[in-house]
Order: sequence, then structure tokens, then C-alpha cells
Amino acid sequence: MPPAIAEPSPTPDQSAAGMRDMRIRSIVATILEAPTIRRHKLSNTEIAHQGFVLVRVMLVNGVTGIGEASTLGGPRWAEESVESIQAVIEKYLAPALADQNAMMFEANAVRMSKAATRNFAAKAAVESALFDAVGRTLDLPASALLGGQVRDRIGVIWALASGDSGQELEEAREKLRLRQHKDFKIKLGFNTPDADVRRLQHLRAGLGDDVRLIVDVNQAWTEALCLRLFPALEELGVALIEQPVPASQRDAMARVASRTRIPLLIDEAAFTNTELASVASQACGSVYSLKLVKSGGLLELKRAAGIAQAFGIELYGGCLLESSIGAAAHMAVFSTLPKLEWGSEHFGPRILVDDLVAAPLVFEEFEIHVPTGPGLGMTLDEDKVRFMARKAGSQ
Repeated sequence: MPPAIAEPSPTPDQSAAGMRDMRIRSIVATILEAPTIRRHKLSNTEIAHQGFVLVRVMLVNGVTGIGEASTLGGPRWAEESVESIQAVIEKYLAPALADQNAMMFEANAVRMSKAATRNFAAKAAVESALFDAVGRTLDLPASALLGGQVRDRIGVIWALASGDSGQELEEAREKLRLRQHKDFKIKLGFNTPDADVRRLQHLRAGLGDDVRLIVDVNQAWTEALCLRLFPALEELGVALIEQPVPASQRDAMARVASRTRIPLLIDEAAFTNTELASVASQACGSVYSLKLVKSGGLLELKRAAGIAQAFGIELYGGCLLESSIGAAAHMAVFSTLPKLEWGSEHFGPRILVDDLVAAPLVFEEFEIHVPTGPGLGMTLDEDKVRFMARKAGSQ
């Protein structure tokens, strides 16, 4: 009889053991530029294109995880730009994580911290991709790796930031008609203070008293200006004021907070958990904006939420105009928090002319749905990614 022909052994990537081999094979970072549906103004910049760094983490088992870093018009909101994020990931973070087990989240965060100081957006994008890759390998949502969901949808705020009150009123009414958003954040500080107040008065008159208005000054006012303008904001029924004075002026922010009935939202004044504990101790505000670009990762974001709540500070799900990828990473964390008093402002996917994924996040009945599916629950649209990828030699 002829000798039996042995069946070929499965390759490592095909076997059960191979699927459990979650060592990091490579990390790639790509700069993308996504046009927005309208200009978006802040006190120190305005954008018509949103910059992203798309991160892909490839594992030995063949699974690829995706993450995203977002900036606003370069190193203006914080020190990172898409160029610096890409460079830090490729030159420092990727080598530090080479051949490491992707599931060792804490150990990998320590490795990234040793490889680069701060650079929080870069670290958060990589860690998001790690959670996505591990979740895809285990067929689990990222939220399951973070303790499990307590909610599957989150109230979502829309930002009004064109500076044209007529256009903004029409925009807000359309969001209400579509039942997508009923709470609105108005960007202030890029116009004169009196013009800001007139704009708010126009919006309040046009939207009625039942609509919740939040204002974001983006550090543009002085303490004296706050004391002059806050009574007008109180009269207009403003629900929350975000970062009215420069982040470094913590004593001024604490004094301002003590002299208004409107709660202050701490944002740029606290990136690290040490900074958060400090501003909380100084009573700089009573609400904290949670952002991956400040905390540097999903694990640190959960820790920030715990620190804020230990001081009696309420939680607000902040954003930096992320696409559905970055928003999904935030949702993975937000869905696991016992409390999220102010909901989320992750409207970023809807301000883009086109999202980066095949099936964007769902907005319905004034809420954003936490994505289902393994990892972050997002699938790239490769044609869109190729179209938005920055071409070699362009700036």
C-alpha cells in the first residue's frame, strides 16, 4: 500500500493557538484629512478640514485593530499635531510595543509612557487599536474588556460654531426636527463679548426655554470679563460653561466658579489625573470633560472618571471632532461608567462630509448608539481612507 499522505498542519494563523497569539507584529500610522460640512470656529482657530491619524495594529494571528487620533487645526488646542502624532507612533511607540502581547494593556501603557512623555493623542490612538484587535480576536466588544456596559445609548450634544446666529438657529432647528439633538453647545470667544451675548440671546429666543444651551469659551475670557458676562448667561438659562479662562489660571477659575450659579466644565485645565485632582481640590469647576486626547488611553480615561467622581464632580463625555472610529473608542469607555450625568458631545461623525467607516455610528432619538460587534465595532471603508490619506509631499 502506498504510504498515507499526511494532511498539512494548520499554519499558526489558522490554528486555535495561532488565534490566541496576540503578539504585535506591526503598527502603522496614516495621516488623513477629512472635509467638514461647515467651518468650525474656536477662540483660537477654525477648521474646514479635520485632521486624523489612523492607526492600524497588526497581530501575529492576522487580526488588525484600528484606532484614531484627532487634532484641531494643528498644535493649537494641545501640543500635538497630526505630523507629530504620526512621528511619535512610528519612531517611539511602535518599537516599544513590537512583539508584545496586545492583551497586556497595562504593561503596554507603561511601555508607551517610558517611550514618550505626554503625547496623549498618539498613545490613545494606539491603545484604542489594541483594544480593537484584542476584541476582534476574542469576539468581544471593547466595553467587555473594560468591565462591561451599563448603557447601550448615550445622549448626544451638537455644537454650534459658525458664528452666524441665523445659520446656527436654522441648523439647530433641523437637528430638533430630525430628533438627533436637543442639547446644543455654542462656541464663544472668537467674537467680541457683546456679540457673543447677542448671539446667545438670538438662539435662546429662537429655540425656546426647553432647549438646553451650553457654552464653551475655550479659555478666551479674563476673570473680570467672566464676572461681567456671567449674569447675562444666567439670565439666558445657560446650563453649563466650559473652560472660560486660560487653563493655567486655576485660581481665577476657582474664584469665577464660586461667583456663579452656572456650573463650570473643566476641560483644558486638566489633562493628567494629577492635574484633575489638583483642579478638583481647588474647586475650579463641578463638571469634568472626559477625552482620550487628554487621558492618553481608555484605561486612564476610566481612572479619570473615578477620580472626578471621588471629588463629587459630574462627568461630561467630551470630544475633539473624532470620526466614528475615535467616537466608538470613547463610547466603549462611556458605556461602562456607572454615571455620565451630562451625556456626550460626540457629534464629530456627523460634521464630516464623509465618515471613515462603512457603517457610521447611529444617531437616533437624541442619542448615540453604542456600537455592537467585536472590538470597537467599526469597519474601515478603504476607498474613503485612500481618498482622504495625505499625499506624499503635501502639507
